Amino acid sequence: MKSAEYRGRYHSPALIREVHDLLALIPGDRWIDATVGDGGHAVTLLEATAPNGEMLGIDADPESLERARGRLQPFVNRINLVNDNFSNLASIVQQHRFHPVTAVLLDLGLSSYQLDQASRGFSFRDASLDMRLNPNQQLTASDIVNSYSEEELRRVIATYGEEPQARRIARAIVRHRPIYAAQELARVIEGAVPRRGRRIHPATRSFQALRMRVNGDLENLETFLEQAVRVLSQGGRLAVIAYHSLEDRIVKLFFRQESRDCICPPERPQCVCGHKATLRILTKKVIKPTADEIQENPRVRSARLRAGMTLGTGGPER
Repeated sequence: MKSAEYRGRYHSPALIREVHDLLALIPGDRWIDATVGDGGHAVTLLEATAPNGEMLGIDADPESLERARGRLQPFVNRINLVNDNFSNLASIVQQHRFHPVTAVLLDLGLSSYQLDQASRGFSFRDASLDMRLNPNQQLTASDIVNSYSEEELRRVIATYGEEPQARRIARAIVRHRPIYAAQELARVIEGAVPRRGRRIHPATRSFQALRMRVNGDLENLETFLEQAVRVLSQGGRLAVIAYHSLEDRIVKLFFRQESRDCICPPERPQCVCGHKATLRILTKKVIKPTADEIQENPRVRSARLRAGMTLGTGGPER
């Protein structure tokens, strides 16, 4: 779909009310949307921080940023949009002198626009195997599919996609190379792993794995979390929405580690790490979309929200 066809239609993000309540923003707060996307969360939070609250919005996808710019036009004097990756959070904050920071939000989901845009190759449509969020980066899904060894492909599909049939799929991909179209790759995978007994398309996990590998999702997430705690003011809040079990596990373990003073192995009789807690966990249990929200927007069904509050290791107190 072309951008013009989407004019006036925007992605509905997951868990808007829950994010609003957990971040607890008030008028005048300065906050960061590290994956601003179509600006769905941003609209709600800019309204909550009116009349003088400010947002720093970041997105690696220049098309998403342009759509957000149009949607957020009523708030133009209170926003600063940056085309960059959230893994560069600390340097972006420093470059734009955006202090203090009361809250940081990271929503790791793709927008409906990105998923439905055939040219990006995220879906099974007949499009080139691209999958880059930022068109300026070099690695594409086609590079991985056509140049990785069978063992490297198996490792990517098994690790990032948690696909039990990764070896069989990797073998089939190598046998049918070269593969340049998303639809062709989907057919190859479906031929190697029949649909029977599967609730989702046999290629779903493999496509997810390729997208995550192309964009460095897991590595970027780990880097981001460490920086988010540093840029937040004391008492600032961090909220992360993940859609993949590996992403959610990284967030869960990070929050758990940063909420403890000692992270030494249990067998050590005495603490030698010197670690001090930086966060208090605000979500005792992970927050998931309600049945009503999933019925209204099925694409949010795998969303998982976790949040924490800094304990005084960041910038000035809120």
